[in-house]
Amino acid sequence: MLNKALLASLAGASLVAAHGHVDYVIIDGVKYQGYDVTSFPYQANPPRVIGWSATNTDNGFVSPDAFGTPDIICHRGAKPAQGHASVKAGSKVNLHWNPVWPESHQGPVIDYMAACNGPCETVDKSQLKWFKIDGAGHDGTTWAADALVANGNSWLVQIPADLKPGNYVLRHEIIALHGGANINGAQSYPQCFNLEVTGSGSNLPAGVPATSFYTPTDPGILFSLYTTPLRYPVPGPALIPGAVSSIQQSSSVATSTGTATPPGGAQPTPPMPTVIFPTTTTTPAVTVRPTTLQTTTTAAPPQITTFLPAPGGTQSKWGQCGGSGYTGPTACAAGSSCSVLNPYYAQCV
Repeated sequence: MLNKALLASLAGASLVAAHGHVDYVIIDGVKYQGYDVTSFPYQANPPRVIGWSATNTDNGFVSPDAFGTPDIICHRGAKPAQGHASVKAGSKVNLHWNPVWPESHQGPVIDYMAACNGPCETVDKSQLKWFKIDGAGHDGTTWAADALVANGNSWLVQIPADLKPGNYVLRHEIIALHGGANINGAQSYPQCFNLEVTGSGSNLPAGVPATSFYTPTDPGILFSLYTTPLRYPVPGPALIPGAVSSIQQSSSVATSTGTATPPGGAQPTPPMPTVIFPTTTTTPAVTVRPTTLQTTTTAAPPQITTFLPAPGGTQSKWGQCGGSGYTGPTACAAGSSCSVLNPYYAQCV
């Protein structure tokens, strides 16, 4: 009979197109969309979001043989998000994964941050220096990835309360170890988000490049889930002083939907409607006294030029469905509807 380790290895080999991405983030009750790697790369004009773009359209992973390359920073072919969200130092951030994380893909959940020293939207990712703000592995009973699934397929991380205000990238990661007993068998799923941290703190921890986080033979990377007794060393640098491996996990409820703020913090200015004002005409009235003119005023109704989305095919959920100058699909896929966010942009939600 095949043992569990071999079964897990075979399962991993058959599911190489696994297994997810963060589709949204909740910060203080405000829901922000992440980068949908399964649809945005195919859109001519994807929405501005806080999640970094990537090229893993298969929802796939970064393998250990690429841990020393730029792919480990924020995933394969990652580029900075073109917007950011604001968060207060000390606040908790909820990161929701899609689809449901497979129960076979057990492993640690780790979060890092890096200061951008300027707008994160234009940062050189190779220059980012990362510090670890949490890192949960196996607590003697439960794997962190299992706790994530039990928490509504989401993970709660706290921004350090004394963190210096500024622009940061939050790097959130699951490492799946179902194939970790074999060289190059572990799977890293890094996800990055642009945040503007506010507050009065002064702490700016030192960091290291992401390419130095792990090696293929680290004890927490080359690791069998079926080791007995199970004592798991979370890989990567040490937690910053004052950080804990994981805060108490709980769900977050979104009470509103936010949009990514572009660099500089200015939201697009809505276009002013073109108004044709009422016109006045004067016509002579024929009377028995031709030297007297009677005038009448006729008011034409105001005409307002609005920006209507062009007709088209069907747009996927979260895709653009309208806005000034937009010429793409305006009908949304089943289960979603077109919501106008501002005169520049409407989105299938």
